[in-house]
Amino acid sequence: MNRRHCATAAITLVCALALLTSTGQAAAAPVPDPSPSSSSPAGSPPRYSNADLEEVRQQIETLYRKAGAATDAYNLAEEQTKKQSGEIVKLAKAIVDGQARITVLKDQAGAQAREQYRSGGLPPGAQLALSSDPKLFLDGINKVRQSQQASKSLLTDLNQTQEDLETYTQDASANWEKLETNRVKQAKAKKKINAQIKAAEKLESRLETTERERLRRLERDAADRAQAAWLSSGAVKDVSGEASESGAAAVAFATAQIGKPYVWGAEGPGSYDCSGLTSQAWLAAKRPIPRTSQEQWRLLPRIDIQDMRPGDLIIYHADASHVGMYVGDGAIVHSPRPGRHVTLAGAGSMKILGVVRPDK
Repeated sequence: MNRRHCATAAITLVCALALLTSTGQAAAAPVPDPSPSSSSPAGSPPRYSNADLEEVRQQIETLYRKAGAATDAYNLAEEQTKKQSGEIVKLAKAIVDGQARITVLKDQAGAQAREQYRSGGLPPGAQLALSSDPKLFLDGINKVRQSQQASKSLLTDLNQTQEDLETYTQDASANWEKLETNRVKQAKAKKKINAQIKAAEKLESRLETTERERLRRLERDAADRAQAAWLSSGAVKDVSGEASESGAAAVAFATAQIGKPYVWGAEGPGSYDCSGLTSQAWLAAKRPIPRTSQEQWRLLPRIDIQDMRPGDLIIYHADASHVGMYVGDGAIVHSPRPGRHVTLAGAGSMKILGVVRPDK
């Protein structure tokens, strides 16, 4: 047993290292080695130059972006899992109801068979032919027709119910397979998220307090430069739309969450990821929208930047892995990444993919 545990632990470690170092995954180059002055006493020059810290910043940003994409995959799988679970519950009820219906129909068929036995086992037509009373003969014709129709209807109902039951069972089996597939997707996405976040945290943990402060300044400076370039491009020169009633309600909800921490997969009320914030804000405005930023981009109506108004959602990065809500004056409210809180930011501080409108 101990050898098995050791083997399992070794395999897990190898997989984790492979995940962090394989091409195409969220691997990051190591933090640049400190300059020779790193071992100098207090008051010596910083261990890392701004260029080194900028490289670290970009590595961390890439890791968190990849974690954001994996979070979307996790959220989508979770949403689909909930849906499939609901379908299975409905089908299970339908199967129980169908089985009860079959029991009732079989009881009715048994009653007909017992009635035929009590009448001597002769079919109704034969019994009618043996009647010597004309009145009974005419009355019997109607009874025979009614009996035939009842038997035919009973047989049809029984066959249809059995077919429905088979369909329900097949559908339940298919939905169960989808449910398990989505659970596997969730598990894989969760591993990616954890690996990428841990890698980013490891990079930051190797920095001293003053270097982390410088790193934060570099982050702000990069966001400010991107925002300034976006504004100077004239992208929002003619943006002056007013929020709709539901858009204003969504903005009010989202801005009320400012200061709450980012937690991947969270939908409130104490914490949010990026699409958890936007989906809950529009749910509060009584306009349910897809859960993930990628599904929001895929399914919601798209509009030009020049036409956007407060409440619209701005989708970021080529993989639609981030989303923020436009609040006017060139700003968004969003939940940035692990280690950060819901905040206001420049709408152009990240690479914009496009804009969608939930209430169009």
